Amino acid sequence: MSKLKDTVAIVTGASKGIGAAIAKQLAAEGAAVVVNYASSKEGADRVFAEIASNGGKAIAVQADVSRPAEIRRLFAETKTAFGRLDILVNNADVYEFAPLEDVTDLNVLGLIFASQEAVRYFDAAGGSIINISSIVSTLPAPSASVYSATKAAVYAVTRSLAKELGPRSIRVKAINPGMVETEGVHAAGLAESDFRKQVEAQTPLGRIGQTQDIAPAVAFEMRRGSRARPCSSPAACADDGSPSWDESTEDRQGLQ
Repeated sequence: MSKLKDTVAIVTGASKGIGAAIAKQLAAEGAAVVVNYASSKEGADRVFAEIASNGGKAIAVQADVSRPAEIRRLFAETKTAFGRLDILVNNADVYEFAPLEDVTDLNVLGLIFASQEAVRYFDAAGGSIINISSIVSTLPAPSASVYSATKAAVYAVTRSLAKELGPRSIRVKAINPGMVETEGVHAAGLAESDFRKQVEAQTPLGRIGQTQDIAPAVAFEMRRGSRARPCSSPAACADDGSPSWDESTEDRQGLQ
C-alpha cells in the first residue's frame, strides 16, 4: 500500500508542465490532490479528469498564489474538500524575463505566503513542503539574472524553513531541476534553441529533462516520510544527469 494513501496534497501551478506531472504522480500513489491553477482552467480540468479516470481523488481550485487572499482561499477550499493537509508543493512560478515585481511576487513571496499558510493547516503530526526551485539557483544562466536570483532566494528560504520548522516535524525540501521541456520552454523559444543544444552537450544523458522525470523525485521525498531527518538541507534533482543530490551529511544519512 502506498505511503501516500490518505494524505492530502496541494500542488500550485498544476495545470501544465512540471506541476501537472507532480499532481498526477502523487494521485497515482494514493494522495488526494488539489490541482491549483491561476488562469488555465482548461488545463487544470484535463489534469483533474486524468486523475479521476485512473481512480484518484482530486479537485481543481483557481487561485493566484502571488495574492495572499487567494492563497488563504485555496487552503480553505482544501480543508472543506478533504478535511486536512499533509503536503504542499510550491511549483507555481514565472518562467520569463518579466519585470522584477511580477517575478518576485510569485516565485518568492507567493512561495513564502503559501508555506506560511500550510503550517497553519498541518496537524500535530507535521507535514511536508517541497519547493520546486531550479539548477540556476546555483548555476545562473546568461540573460536570466532576475529569474536566477528568485530561484537562489527559494534555495535560501528552503534551508531556513527546514531549520525553523523541523522541530515541529515539518520537512522542507527543494527540488532543483535542470532544463525541462515544458510549455514555458516552448513559449520562450528555447525548445529548439542553441541554448538547449549547449545544455544537452553538457549533460551525461545528452538530453534535457521531461516533466515525468521530476514528478517521481517529489513522490520519493514524500515516501521517505519519517526516515528523513526533519532539518535536512534541500535536495537538488537534475533530471538529465547533471549534479543531483545535495551532498550534505543530513541527506546522506536520510537515504541510508
